[in-house]
Amino acid sequence: MTRESESGRPIEPVYGPDALDGWDPDERLGRPGEFPFTRGVYPSMYTGRRWTMRQYAGFGTAKESNERYHRLVEAGTGGLSVAFDLPTQMGYDSDDPVASGEVGKVGVAIDSLDDMRTLFDGIPLADVSTSMTINAPAALLLLLYQLVGEEQGVDPAQLTGTIQNDVLKEYIARGTYIYPPKASLRLISDIFGYCFTEIPRWNTISISGYHMAEAGATPVQEVAFTLANAKEYVRAALAAGLGVDDVGPRLSFFFVARTTLLEEVAKFRAARRVWARVMRDEFGAKDPRSLMLRFHTQTAGVQLTAQQPEVNMVRVTVQALAAVLGGTQSLHTNSYDEAIALPTEKAARLALRTQQVLAEETDLTATVDPFAGSFAIESMTDDVEAGVLELMQVVEDLGGAVAAIEQGFQKREIEKTAYDVAQGIESGERVIVGVNRHQRPDDEIYEPMRVDPTIEAQQVERLRVLREERDDAAVQTHLAALRKAAEGTDNVLYPMHDALRARATVGEVCNTLRDVWGVYTPADAF
Repeated sequence: MTRESESGRPIEPVYGPDALDGWDPDERLGRPGEFPFTRGVYPSMYTGRRWTMRQYAGFGTAKESNERYHRLVEAGTGGLSVAFDLPTQMGYDSDDPVASGEVGKVGVAIDSLDDMRTLFDGIPLADVSTSMTINAPAALLLLLYQLVGEEQGVDPAQLTGTIQNDVLKEYIARGTYIYPPKASLRLISDIFGYCFTEIPRWNTISISGYHMAEAGATPVQEVAFTLANAKEYVRAALAAGLGVDDVGPRLSFFFVARTTLLEEVAKFRAARRVWARVMRDEFGAKDPRSLMLRFHTQTAGVQLTAQQPEVNMVRVTVQALAAVLGGTQSLHTNSYDEAIALPTEKAARLALRTQQVLAEETDLTATVDPFAGSFAIESMTDDVEAGVLELMQVVEDLGGAVAAIEQGFQKREIEKTAYDVAQGIESGERVIVGVNRHQRPDDEIYEPMRVDPTIEAQQVERLRVLREERDDAAVQTHLAALRKAAEGTDNVLYPMHDALRARATVGEVCNTLRDVWGVYTPADAF
């Protein structure tokens, strides 16, 4: 019986040469590091340099998170990845009534330069690469990072890392948006321009399919909607006066890795091939770096279960294998206890060790692209590519990613898929070990890590002291300059940098922009 992939494509029991009839290997594959990059973006891939092992961490106060970062670096983490709490992600200070009950809960609370300084205390920013999962207020967190680097004596041109900065997917799947789409694109364009001049080695955006996948998107939907969003960002950069080869090399992507290993490998290969052709044929990019789809991967949190959490160790290992075999540039492996609460330190260390075993005890890094030429993988790659191109064309026909978002198209499509998956689990057609098959009625009670409930009061007190100590007249002067830039066409990051250096808070800066640009209300909110 033929089984279907996660994207609804048939998976044949046996693949042979007929699956690739009329298939031109030069056109479909090329060599590693060469167009169309199906086999990887670099000629040597892991034989020359392993993927960056990132661990996503951040909780409670900046001091607590800083302590966790030091332990991760000591354990061998090659790059830090910062999780922020919901108030920070939404551009609110910890003492705002809206923030009540959420301070420090799903990430670290960052209200000002003081907090960012504490977060990276003793971490040499010239030597570490940092990824920050932040979107609507991405500009602020990047500038705070730059300011801390400057205090350490680091030239901004030395700073390396990534801000997620992908607001379009927030309207589709995640919801931590602030401003309307057009204002958000203006802000993203300003970030592109600022970094091109001031922080040239920084990856200015990580265009994310991960969160759409976590909301229920299939692999085809994940890639298609991500690349459609990427096209919108490139168009915004061009409209702002940047060249395609100015912005192209600094684009990066962020995908999920599921337990369906074969389709995931095919998905990554197809994504590279589609993006290379989009950049070359649609945008006329000449720089080979503009054609490379470089991506970070995180294992699929949505596939982890609270039941029998130790089974998640197996799931994460399979997912990590899919990412590595698919050619990821960096990887975060989830901790086995994340379906219950924030990961314990022991679980986070084991997640890192999983990557280290794959890199150092297996032969995965001995050869470039070990699946190349596989009848099954190449056929599945073609299937994913065909589905992605078809769905991207639907988005184009609706007027592009922003117009499709305003019509609710991507959100509806993902919600339909999520409903089908939930129905499959409920009926038992889709097997989840420990949930609807192989249950264990005597499951032990797992003691999760808990966030200190006094954190909110601590942050509120820090803000009170900050506002007493700082030069408020200087803050208001810089916020007024920011307002003027937002009302006009000047790049808002320059006055924003000055305001944050004067110790304006994240909420004060975001509120200034809210006053000018307004806030987004989705069409289906009423």
